[in-house]
Amino acid sequence: MTTVRVCLLALLVLLASGGAANSPPRIAIIIDDLGYRLDAGRRAIELPGPISFAVLPGTPGARSLAVRAFERGKEVLLHLPLQAVISDRNEEPLGIRLDMTRSEFNDTFAAALTSVPHAIGVNGHRGSLLTRHPGHMRWLMEEIQARDNLFFVDSFTTHESIAIKIADETGVDARKRDVFLDPDQHPETVVREFERMKQLAVKRGSVIVIGHPYSSTLDLLERELPKLEAEGFELVTISELLRDANATMSYKTEASQKSVELQHLLAL
Repeated sequence: MTTVRVCLLALLVLLASGGAANSPPRIAIIIDDLGYRLDAGRRAIELPGPISFAVLPGTPGARSLAVRAFERGKEVLLHLPLQAVISDRNEEPLGIRLDMTRSEFNDTFAAALTSVPHAIGVNGHRGSLLTRHPGHMRWLMEEIQARDNLFFVDSFTTHESIAIKIADETGVDARKRDVFLDPDQHPETVVREFERMKQLAVKRGSVIVIGHPYSSTLDLLERELPKLEAEGFELVTISELLRDANATMSYKTEASQKSVELQHLLAL
């Protein structure tokens, strides 16, 4: 085998490996539903590490908690209420509904975004109905895409969600939630889901996790977050995880093209 062919084979192996074999599993955690209970919101914002916070628009504490999180170096998201299959009499303010006209939709989204200063992305609150509808999801993604650098995280409250598909079609950076830390508030549930989070991170390389400012959730995070690095995990912001995912996708596309070219050269 010639030296040139050996070098070409070595390049193929390097491209196939992706160059990221030694990267630790990455975890991005979002705490949802900030805006009503100031005490719980403030406690959550003091969690160690690059935790992100999703703030409900139009709520009494929305502005102050968003500013507080930003001032402490945390990322802020707009936690946009989206209509659910089961209606709630006490609907959140500035929520998006299926019966809205495009003008009403746009005005509501703009008001929601304004009410949460420093928001760099959007994730959905509830939304099991609206995230199934391509028309309204396209409106939402077009509004997000029109504002530079905003991204979307699908809370994935229904397996019928088409949010990521529409985001891809409209050029919006997006990814769906992998784990809910607290589908109920029992401490045993939170412990179980935290362990599942770590297992999925090892298996997939990265996970997006959503929790809420419940006492049981904050108790566990205050106790366990400082241990993650020693356990071999890297806690990152949601924007960093999305940015790295895009970079990885770009790398894989380029690597695939180069691999085809190298295989063609080896065949000569």
